[in-house]
Amino acid sequence: MRRAPCMGRMGHMNSHSNQSGPGHSHAHGHAHARLSPRALGWAMAATLALVIAEIFGGTVGRSVALLNDAVHNLSDVPTLAISWVALRWASRPADSDRTYGYHRAGILAAFTNALLLVFVALILAYEAWERFAHPVAVIESWMIATSIAALAVNGGITLALVRGRSDLNLRSILIHNFGDALSNIAILIGAVVIHSTGALWLDPALGLAIGALVLWSAWGILKESAHILLEGRPRGMQLENVARAVLAVPGVQEVHDIHIWTLGADVHALSCHVRIPDMHMDESERILAAICESLSRDFRISHTTIQFERAGLPRDSGYVMPEPVRSQK
Repeated sequence: MRRAPCMGRMGHMNSHSNQSGPGHSHAHGHAHARLSPRALGWAMAATLALVIAEIFGGTVGRSVALLNDAVHNLSDVPTLAISWVALRWASRPADSDRTYGYHRAGILAAFTNALLLVFVALILAYEAWERFAHPVAVIESWMIATSIAALAVNGGITLALVRGRSDLNLRSILIHNFGDALSNIAILIGAVVIHSTGALWLDPALGLAIGALVLWSAWGILKESAHILLEGRPRGMQLENVARAVLAVPGVQEVHDIHIWTLGADVHALSCHVRIPDMHMDESERILAAICESLSRDFRISHTTIQFERAGLPRDSGYVMPEPVRSQK
C-alpha cells in the first residue's frame, strides 16, 4: 500500500510506514529461529505437568525444597508463553479494535504471573524459615524420585530449545531451563545427604535458596514487563544512536521528537520528526525508504511513523522534544 503524504498548514508531510511499498520497514530479519510454536506448546505443557508433580511430591514427601522448586519451574511459564505468543501470533493481522495486534497479550500475562509468583514465593520462604525452628522429617525417596523426573523434563526442554539458541529470546529460555536442571540436581544431592546424615536443616536451606532464585526471576520479569507496558525504550537501544543513524541518511538535516517503544516480544516501534529541504515527492520517498531500511537493519525497529518537515522552521515552534539533534554534514 502506498503511503499517502499530506501537507499541513505548517508545511509538514506525514509519512507512515507499516505496509508494503517504497518505505516498507517490516523486514523481520530477527524472526524467531527455526522452532515451531508446537515445540514451545509442548514445553509449556511439560513444565505445568512438572509443577503439579513437584507440588504433589513436595506435599507427600514433606519437602519445602520441592515446593519451592515447583514455584521456580512455574516462573518459566510466562517466558515460554511470551515466546509461544510471539511465534503463534506473529503473522496474525491487526483489527479495528487492536490496531497494533496482539503483541501485548503475552506481556500482560507475564506481569500478572510474576506478581503471583512473588506472593507464593514469599509464603513458601516463610514456611522454609519455620522449618528451621521446627524441623520436619522428609521422605527422601519422594524427593529423589521427583527431582529425577524434574531433571528429565527440564533436560528434555533444554535439548528441544537448542535449535533456537541463535534467537535472543529463546536463548534466555534455554539458560533458564538449564538453571532449573541445576536446582533439580541440588535437590537430588540434598536428598541423598539427608538420607545419609539426617541433616533435616538441609531441606529448608535448599528451599530458601530456590525461593530466592524464584524472587530474582520474578523480579526480572516484573521489571521488564512493566517497562514494556509503560512504553519504555527498548533495552540496549540508545536514543542518541538512533538519531545519529537517521541523520546519516543523505538529505536529512535534523531529527527531533523521537519516541521509541516496544510493542511485544522483540517488536519495536518508532515515531519522529525529520526536517528535509524542499524537494520533489519522489525524492522524499527515497529518503523515507533509506531511513526505514537503516532502522530495520541496525536497530530491528519494524514499525515506523516519520513526519517530514520543511527545514528552516523557527526554534519556537513548540514541539521540540527532546532537544533536536542536527546533522554535522
